[in-house]
Amino acid sequence: MEFMLQLLFTMAVLFVFARIGSIIVSRFGFPGLIGEIVIGLVIANLSFGDWSLLSMLDITVPEPGVESEGSATYTVIEVFAELGVIFLLFSVGLETKVKDLLGSGKAALLAAVLGVLLPFIAGLAIILAFDGNMNHALFMGAAMVATSVGITARIIKDMKLMETREARIIIAAAVIDDVLGMIVLAIVNGVAGSGEISIVDIISITLQAVVFVVAIILVCKYITPKLYDYFQKRHDNAVNAGKVPRSANKLVLSIIVCLSMAAFAEFIGLAGIIGAFLAGMLFAEHAWEWDLEHKIESITTFFISFFFINVGLQVDISTLTDTTVIILAVVIIVVALITKFIGCGFGAKFGDKGLDKQGMHIIGVGMMPRGEVGIIVASIGLSSGAMSSELYAVVVLMSVATTIIAPPILSKMFRKKYHEEYVILGEDRM
Repeated sequence: MEFMLQLLFTMAVLFVFARIGSIIVSRFGFPGLIGEIVIGLVIANLSFGDWSLLSMLDITVPEPGVESEGSATYTVIEVFAELGVIFLLFSVGLETKVKDLLGSGKAALLAAVLGVLLPFIAGLAIILAFDGNMNHALFMGAAMVATSVGITARIIKDMKLMETREARIIIAAAVIDDVLGMIVLAIVNGVAGSGEISIVDIISITLQAVVFVVAIILVCKYITPKLYDYFQKRHDNAVNAGKVPRSANKLVLSIIVCLSMAAFAEFIGLAGIIGAFLAGMLFAEHAWEWDLEHKIESITTFFISFFFINVGLQVDISTLTDTTVIILAVVIIVVALITKFIGCGFGAKFGDKGLDKQGMHIIGVGMMPRGEVGIIVASIGLSSGAMSSELYAVVVLMSVATTIIAPPILSKMFRKKYHEEYVILGEDRM
């Protein structure tokens, strides 16, 4: 009884603080996730003498790489955080239609591929030069690969520019980037889990990831439409016969599929978020019709707040007093921005010769934000022991910095090319 009282109190306080932090940061035009991370940082580091917020909330965060357990309350926070990531990637999948992947064009494909290769190679090389640890290097490369499609899409929607050439290329490239990023994460996670680097492991994990992704794409393209037509026909026949049509609860069905595919992905050695992402793709064609995006968003908003708070809880501010770590963070941030800008911008230009210089720059900047995706990769690395607390802090800083830096630059570039008729008004914001 006492534990339940403490747990409910802690979860209520954390959620309220998370929403306050999100609202405050959003008012300054930045993604709310930054406010939630800051709240986690404050909670983890605010103390006066023997008193601390962590002790008041009964939160004990285990040290990474040390055989220690956190408090029972923190275990629940971790579970909620993991569910938040699962539902977040499921909601991204709901916005990822197979036709967007298969018909996005050469420009989007090349922008995505070069936007994955350059950051990954750069991240790998920097960390190998920094500490020589291959697992650290692999996860840093994977974190730098990420692109937060949600953040960029939000900016474009606010500016009412979804129909422009640059917007279509950015969104399609970000979708392909997500899939490639999932494959990279699967390979990195699998190789780190095996404890050694071998060609056989890499080939095996790559094949599993590719087969899993391709299988779901084929199901989305050929089987899901037939199932939908079957249930729609049965519904119409019942109506025509004067009967009350039976209809499955689409939300319940989608959650069952999401959790089942996440579990299956974990079972075969891939990250659960890959299964959740692909599960979302299964429902993408009819997500709007069934109102799944709106319903899942409510669930995600609740759980994902605990994920971002947990991100802040795990950042040891004392590591940021180390000059070496600060220098590394600055280098990683600069390289993360440059590699996406060059890789995605020139990739789009190679694929679409008619794209002008302004458009190329817009696409390069639009693919810069790492947002929640880079942080998810770092969290997986930290929890598996494949990433140190110092590098985890560096990735969080990189993800937050790219998320803050890119949006205002992207907005300015769009305004410069499309002029005043596209200026965002207060009532236009979502």
